[in-house]
Amino acid sequence: MTAADTPVSRLPTAEGLTSAEAARRLAQYGPNQIRPVRQRAILLQFLLHFRNPLVLVLLAASGITALTGDSTGALIIGLIVMMSVTLDFVQEYRAGKAAEALASQVAVTATVLRDGHAVEVPVRALVPGDVVLLAAGDLVPADAQVLEAKDFFVNQAQLTGEPYPVEKHAAAAASPDGWSPEADGLVFMGSSVVSGSARVRVGRTGSHTALGQIADSLTLTPPPTAFERGTRHFGMLIMRLTLLLVLFTLMVNVAFHRPLLESFLFAVALAVGLTPELLPMVVSVTLARGALRMAALKVIVKRLSSIQDMGAMDVLCTDKTGTLTEARIRLERHVDALGRDSRRVLELAYLNSYFESGLRSPLDDAILQHTEIDIAGWSKIDEVPFDFERRRVSVLVERAGTRLLAVKGAPEDILELCTHYEDAQGAAVLLDDAARLNIDALFAALGNEGFRVLGIAWRPATAEQDRAVVTDETELVFAGFAAFLDPPKASAREALAALQASGVAVKIVTGDNERVTRHVCTELGVAIRGVLTGTEIQAMSERRCGCAPRTPTCSAASPRRRKTASCWRSRRAAMWWVISATASTTPPPCTRRTWASRRTARWTWPSRPPP
Repeated sequence: MTAADTPVSRLPTAEGLTSAEAARRLAQYGPNQIRPVRQRAILLQFLLHFRNPLVLVLLAASGITALTGDSTGALIIGLIVMMSVTLDFVQEYRAGKAAEALASQVAVTATVLRDGHAVEVPVRALVPGDVVLLAAGDLVPADAQVLEAKDFFVNQAQLTGEPYPVEKHAAAAASPDGWSPEADGLVFMGSSVVSGSARVRVGRTGSHTALGQIADSLTLTPPPTAFERGTRHFGMLIMRLTLLLVLFTLMVNVAFHRPLLESFLFAVALAVGLTPELLPMVVSVTLARGALRMAALKVIVKRLSSIQDMGAMDVLCTDKTGTLTEARIRLERHVDALGRDSRRVLELAYLNSYFESGLRSPLDDAILQHTEIDIAGWSKIDEVPFDFERRRVSVLVERAGTRLLAVKGAPEDILELCTHYEDAQGAAVLLDDAARLNIDALFAALGNEGFRVLGIAWRPATAEQDRAVVTDETELVFAGFAAFLDPPKASAREALAALQASGVAVKIVTGDNERVTRHVCTELGVAIRGVLTGTEIQAMSERRCGCAPRTPTCSAASPRRRKTASCWRSRRAAMWWVISATASTTPPPCTRRTWASRRTARWTWPSRPPP
């Protein structure tokens, strides 16, 4: 029975395992780590560099030269080939080892109950049945069942694509078939704990976890690059020409009744002369020099051929969040119900975020960046914490004997609770149907500009009110909207313009809202012809997909990504991916399969097709 087959209900109690039992299970189930990519033996890796047809031609020429008695020429050709292949192999091998060394420097541990005591153990030593203690800032080390939880919120965007934290509760044991990210009482490897604490029991480890199963599906051998295909085709051309010329020379000499041995030696000499012996060496040295220059910029080049591919690319697929944008939410606008900038809205939002004691979102952090708001004299009385059903948080505050309830949350929900709104003079005016339509139009306009919007409202409270409850969130006065945006990087516009001037078609890959993407593209000066979803491109025929670079197409899931990439490769497009891993809202490439199957992902790109 594997770890994946062990029902959580059959695992030990919440007291954890003994050291002896943990050691036995570690031997049974194996280490808790994602199965690494199988590495070939070093000798085999070295020999694979001889697959280049040009190298094979040179080796054949060297062998024939040796057979004809010219050992010096054969030795020179052989040395040149060996130096070229060795240089290429050594660079790739050292780069791989450097990447492994960087990864090994990150030693991740988990707090586990062993023999009744909380101890720190390496994550790779976890086994099914271990009881792990989690707190804010921890990474979930394995798929596990929640036994105890207190205000426990986790971010599992790497599996679901949802950027917002999800609250988890203690729940009944799950069956092996019940491991779903939507489960209320289960947490999964790679998720991060946003707030609260919990005690969880490990149910699945290593490759049996949800993240491990995704990683296992992506262990395919990478296809050859455009440069490798080009050199292989060139080598095949040289091989064919050499063979044809040798045969032609032999036939002509035989037709003229020349001595066969002399004719053969002449054909071999001709073949050796036609073969560019120094070409592999020149290519390897040139690419190695480029790798050294990039190493000085702290860039590890694992495959020398990728340097030439980068220079020859005509399609660049880039992430949006963290690559073209700063991956940092910023409060851009705070407007009243009439659409005018309002310091009153900013002040109410700041009071709410400042005194909120529960889960803080990146939007709260953006609001609190406005330190120009003076909260001197304000004090907190009580609050109604945020939850994902109400989608709002309320804080009861007081200054100079005056109390009010500041409410912040989803605009739709806030507006439903409002009966009045503030006019230009700050007076509370009845929120009639006409005013509600105008506010809805303002909300839609902000959304069309790509803003993420919060509704801000308030209501007066009596001096005797010292508790805030959910029922207080009624008959509110609508103050306005707080509009947020992940702003484009200052250097992104110049970089995109340079790429397009160089004939590189830029494809912007994103799982974000289409309106947000359009706004960012507008800010960066990128013209958009259209947008298609990942579902639509998956339904395309291979022929239609092959026209993808000339039409508005989109996708971000791994299967769809491979489908589109294979279509572009069939058009001899040199395609590059630039993926950001700056935030959990942008899942790493190896996890986009599940992510995009739940969220509608989009690719947006300029109107200019690749050459």
